[in-house]
Amino acid sequence: MQTRANVELTIDGRAISVPQGATILDACARLGIATPTLCFLESLTPVNACRVCVVELEGARVLVPACARKAESGMVIRTDSERVRHSRKMVLEFLASSVDLSTAPDALRYCDEYGAQAQRYGSAAATVAQPVKIDNELYVRDYSKCILCYKCVEACGADAQNTFAIAAAGRGFDAAIATEYDVPLPDSACVYCGNCIGVCPTGALMFSSEHELRERGLWKEDEQTRTDTICSYCGVGCTLTLHVQDNDIVKVTSPVENGVTHGHLCVKGRFGYSYVQSRPENE
Repeated sequence: MQTRANVELTIDGRAISVPQGATILDACARLGIATPTLCFLESLTPVNACRVCVVELEGARVLVPACARKAESGMVIRTDSERVRHSRKMVLEFLASSVDLSTAPDALRYCDEYGAQAQRYGSAAATVAQPVKIDNELYVRDYSKCILCYKCVEACGADAQNTFAIAAAGRGFDAAIATEYDVPLPDSACVYCGNCIGVCPTGALMFSSEHELRERGLWKEDEQTRTDTICSYCGVGCTLTLHVQDNDIVKVTSPVENGVTHGHLCVKGRFGYSYVQSRPENE
């Protein structure tokens, strides 16, 4: 069996050798360099949408996305230069000024780390404010929180479900995630697998159970326990992570590092847990 050749590069003054085909992000991870990402996920094809992972490549005219740019021998990369930090700060400020990031913990943490101040663009700078779409019993869509990272599109498409129920539509400020021909979700090709929820980094797609608890001020994520188990519906053996609050399952996810599903589930695995906590009416 032929092994892949290694490439040698330098990141922040440190030499690193990675297999041919690895990305700059892979190389950074090997060195323990924390690189911010919003649109990247190990199980999805990189789409270079959010641009918060950009790094400075010596000799390149523009900053390059670490998540998608392949490592090449002789590269000299800086991940924390003034130019890189300024670019990341600006991207985060643009996002925070145009969408609601209140349920996007990673984005909020990055804003704090890079000193991003969305209020520089005015207190009423939001461009995509719109009502929450509640058209089924399983999950809600709040596109006022959508940063167009394309993760949901990739998970619905060839990377996981192959349903192709959603895609990006429109241009500029009118760009949005939409169903085919912009029909209501129940009339679309959606099979309610919930894989789009599983990859959403901002809470634009959310379990109805979580949305309802948040609306009532009862969502207590810090107090929830997480327990891994195996789905009981079929013989595939998908790993489920049960999120439990006050002795109730409030949502189900799957670890992205799991070799069976890589974080993806079907409608039964993700939503079919109500029977577990079925109780007599007088209990």
